[in-house]
Amino acid sequence: MSTSANVNVKHTPVMPREIIAALSPCLQRPGAVLVDGTVGMGGHSAALLEACPQARLVGIDRDGDAIAAATERLAPFAGRFSLHRARFDEMGQILDALGIGAVAAVLLDLGLSSLQIDEAHRGFAYTHDGPLDMRMDDRLEVDAAQMVNTWPADSLARVFRDFGEEPHAARVARAIVDVRQQGPIATTAQLAAIVVGAMPAKVRFGAGGHPAKRVFQALRMAVNDELPALNAMLPLALGRLAPGGRLAVLSYHSLDDRLVKQTFRQACEDVAPRGLPVVPDHMKPSFSLVAKGRPQPSEIQCNPRAASARLRVIGALPGTEGGK
Repeated sequence: MSTSANVNVKHTPVMPREIIAALSPCLQRPGAVLVDGTVGMGGHSAALLEACPQARLVGIDRDGDAIAAATERLAPFAGRFSLHRARFDEMGQILDALGIGAVAAVLLDLGLSSLQIDEAHRGFAYTHDGPLDMRMDDRLEVDAAQMVNTWPADSLARVFRDFGEEPHAARVARAIVDVRQQGPIATTAQLAAIVVGAMPAKVRFGAGGHPAKRVFQALRMAVNDELPALNAMLPLALGRLAPGGRLAVLSYHSLDDRLVKQTFRQACEDVAPRGLPVVPDHMKPSFSLVAKGRPQPSEIQCNPRAASARLRVIGALPGTEGGK
């Protein structure tokens, strides 16, 4: 993909009004720093920079195509942003290099971008035939094809079960191993057909969506090490929030959302021993939940990919310094 040929790719950020409402209150002071850890094509970042004219952006994305697209999308805000090709849990090093300590807001949109879903050569989608890749960062050594063609059945089944919550994980893994003995599995269409063929008839012909959806999700998450990265990023982001700062996360499946929910809940609890009649100030929570929600039906109608989104927002309480 060229760096300029894709500015016309259709990109609609999810829940933009809700994101602006959640984060703009802490981005009004001069020089307030917003970190967009998944800058993608720059849709959310552009909306926030427009709504908050005194804010500046540190944008992070591991996808080189996304960085190129965001650079063009954000051109009208020249001088107010810097973009960095990295995984979002490298935020600390990036901020340190920029001389930035606490930040006013952090945004994480954990969904795939249009650049990834709609470009067949990226190998993310079971609906587009292309090479079996799925790397968000093409500098990664291991892609989905290597996993599918070299990992033993029990390892594949564990990935499908743990990252895709696929109830027929073992059946699918065995089918993959059987097929690859005849030759390598090289394309998304090949893999999708194997998965469909391995499913019970009630799944193949049921109304629960494409039978390969969970398997493709699981492989993508394994290739890109997504859950460990998120597990590292959430406390890092909380620890970098200035007093009154906010962290907003858009999740699209239960594994991500469960981790976000649990992390936020724990951050909002005090650390006093049970039964203590009065909680000392230094043991009180440092964070509070600000908002949660789903897209409105009208948004889903215009942008069906938003249907599974879940937004959670947490704020650092005044007088606290990101974290306990």
